[in-house]
Amino acid sequence: MCTRVNPELSGDGWSKGPGGVPVWGKFGAAGLFLVAGDQVLLQHRATWTNNGGTWGIPGGARDKPESPERAALRETEEETGISPADVEVLGSLVTAGPFEEGWTYTTVLARTVSGQRLATTANEESAELRWVPFNQMEELELLAPFREALPRLLKYWEENGS
Repeated sequence: MCTRVNPELSGDGWSKGPGGVPVWGKFGAAGLFLVAGDQVLLQHRATWTNNGGTWGIPGGARDKPESPERAALRETEEETGISPADVEVLGSLVTAGPFEEGWTYTTVLARTVSGQRLATTANEESAELRWVPFNQMEELELLAPFREALPRLLKYWEENGS
C-alpha cells in the first residue's frame, strides 16, 4: 500500500493495457530518461518486479494528483537516491498508450544540473543502476516498450537536449 498519499489516491495497482494485459499504475505511469553528457541512467530491474531482468529507466505508478514529471522525479529519487534538485526537466513524451481507462506511460526527458553523472543508491527494485552511453544502450536486454520508444526519445534528445 502506498504511504505517500491517501490510499484512494495511490497509483499503486494494476490497470488494463493492450488486449487486457496488466500494466502497472492505476492512473498511468512515468519514468525519467536522465542524461549526463552522452550517457543515460538505466535500471536493471530486479527479477521480482514487473518485467524483471530487463533494463529500462527509473519510474513507476503515478498517484492520482501527480503530474507525469512529478511522478518520474519521485520514483527516480526512490529508486536511485537522486534528488529532484539535481535534475533539469526538459520535456516529456507519452511513449505508451492511451490504453483502457486512459492509461499512459510518459517518459520525462531530463539532464543532470551539473552535466555530470550522479552517484546512485539502488533500492530493492533494482538489480543494478548504470550510466550507459547512448550508443551502447541497444546492447542490453531492454524492456520491450522502452526499446520501442528509444528512437523517439533519442530524436527528442537530439533536437531539445543536447
